[in-house]
Amino acid sequence: MTFDNQYVLQRIEKANQLRQMGIDPYANTSNRNTTVEKFNTVNSDLLHKEEKRDEHRHYTLSGRIKLYRLMGKASFIKIEDESGLLQVYVARDNLPENFYNDVFKKLFEVGDIIEVSGYPFVTQHGELSLHANRLTMLTKAISPLPEKFHGIQDKEMRYRQRYLDLIMNSEVRKTFHIRSKVISLTRRFFEDKGFLEVETPMMHPIAGGANAKPFVTHHNALGIDRYLRIAPELYLKRLIVGGFEAVFEINRNFRNEGMDATHNPEFTSIEFYWAYKTYKDLIAITKEYFEYLFDHLNLPKRLPYGELEVDFDQFTEIELIESLSVIGGVPKAIVNDKEAILAFLRSKNLEAKATMNLGQLQGELFDEFVESKLINPTFITHYPVEISPLARRNDARPELTDRFELFIAGREIANAFSELNDPLDQLARFEGQMAAKESGDDEAHEMDEDFVTALSYGMAPTAGQGIGIDRLVMMLTNQHSIRDVLLFPAMKPHHNQINNGDEE
Repeated sequence: MTFDNQYVLQRIEKANQLRQMGIDPYANTSNRNTTVEKFNTVNSDLLHKEEKRDEHRHYTLSGRIKLYRLMGKASFIKIEDESGLLQVYVARDNLPENFYNDVFKKLFEVGDIIEVSGYPFVTQHGELSLHANRLTMLTKAISPLPEKFHGIQDKEMRYRQRYLDLIMNSEVRKTFHIRSKVISLTRRFFEDKGFLEVETPMMHPIAGGANAKPFVTHHNALGIDRYLRIAPELYLKRLIVGGFEAVFEINRNFRNEGMDATHNPEFTSIEFYWAYKTYKDLIAITKEYFEYLFDHLNLPKRLPYGELEVDFDQFTEIELIESLSVIGGVPKAIVNDKEAILAFLRSKNLEAKATMNLGQLQGELFDEFVESKLINPTFITHYPVEISPLARRNDARPELTDRFELFIAGREIANAFSELNDPLDQLARFEGQMAAKESGDDEAHEMDEDFVTALSYGMAPTAGQGIGIDRLVMMLTNQHSIRDVLLFPAMKPHHNQINNGDEE
C-alpha cells in the first residue's frame, strides 16, 4: 500500500503537527476507568432527577470518534467503544487555553481514537452525555472512514476489510459476540455432561472421517504429503478405543470444495463421542443442547430466518426413505427401485448417473425434493448404508444405518450415528469406498488401516455427532451467508495479490 491519497496525506500532516506540539499521535497508555455501557448504567439516575448533571462524578473513557459536529465555542462528538456509543460535549472554556481552537478543531477528526474525561449530564434533548474537561489523542487515523455513518453496504469490502466492517457496523460486532457465546456455552454444556475436551491432529496421513476433497500440504522433514483434516472423527474414536468414554473437540475442519452461502473451505464444528450410547441418546441430548443455548442466550423459541419462522419447540423425526414421499412428493412406488429413480430424475431434467447405487440415488432424491422443505428442526433418520460408510447398520434392516441428520430452515446442522464398531464390517466398507474412488468418486473415503486395527482391539458401543457451529450461528442470528458469521471468510484474491503471490 502507498499513502498517496490526498486525504491520507492531509491526515499524516496533522499527525506531524501533533508531534511538533509535543503530542504523541500514537500513545502507549490510556487512563480509561470505565466503558460506555457502564457509564450509561451508573449515571442513568440523572435521567429521572431534577438536577441533570453531577460535577462530582468524574469518568475517563476511550473510543473512536464516530461523529464530529463542530460549532462555535462548543461542539458535540460521539465516541464509540466496544460496548456502545456516547455523546461528548466539548466546550472551549472547559479545556486548556488554545486547545479547543488549535488542537481539537484542527487536528481531531472522525476515525481518531481518543480519550475523554469529564462529568455526566443530560442534554436538553434528554440524552445522557459526558461534559468533557480533557481530551487526549490516543491514535491518529490516517485513512478516513467511509462516508456512510450507518455502515458499509458493499459486501465485498465488508468481507475483505472486516476491520472496517466492524468499525462501521455495530450489528456485525453483535453477531460475533453471539458466535463467541455459542462456542463458550457449547463447551460448558458438554463439560457439565462429563465430556472431556481433547485435541487431535490437524494434519492427517489419510484424508479420513468424511467424504470430501482434502487440502494437501507437504511435510519437509518427513518428506511426505499430509492432508489438512476434513474431520476429527477417526482420531476421536481411537480415544474411545483407548478407554475414554465421553470426548469432544471444537476446532476447524478443511474441505477443498466449492464455496457458497453455506460452505467455506475452513469451518468450525464440534464433534463428540459417547460410549455406551446410541443415536437415540444423541437425539435426546441434541434437544437438551438447544434448550440450553436458548435459555442462556435469552432467545425466543420462535426465530425469524429470512421470510421463514423457525419454531424450536417443534422437533420432529422421520426416516429418510419415508420423507421422500411424505415430504418430497416422490412416488412411493419408486423409492426402492434404482431404475425407476433414474427414470424419475431424468424426467425432472436432473442429472442421474447410472453408476450410482440405490442408496446414492435415494440421497439424490432427498437433496432435490426434501431438504429445502425442512423448516422446523427435523431429525432425518436411517440413512442408506451406501452413503454412511462409518455408521452402524440397523439390526433389523441392515441396508439402513442408525444415523440421523438434523435440518433447520432447509439446511443441515448436525450429523450423527451409532458408530460402526465391527472391524471386519468397517474394513469391507473402506474397500467399497476405495472401489468407488477407482470408479471416479474423488470424494470417496480413503482406506485407514490403522483405524481398522484400532477397532480390532475393541470399541465399546458408541454414538457420535458433529454440529456445524457456523451454520448454527447463522440460524440464531438470521444470517443467510456463512461469510457473515466468519470474521475472515475465504475470498478470491485481488488481481495485485495474485501477481504478488499472496492469497487470502
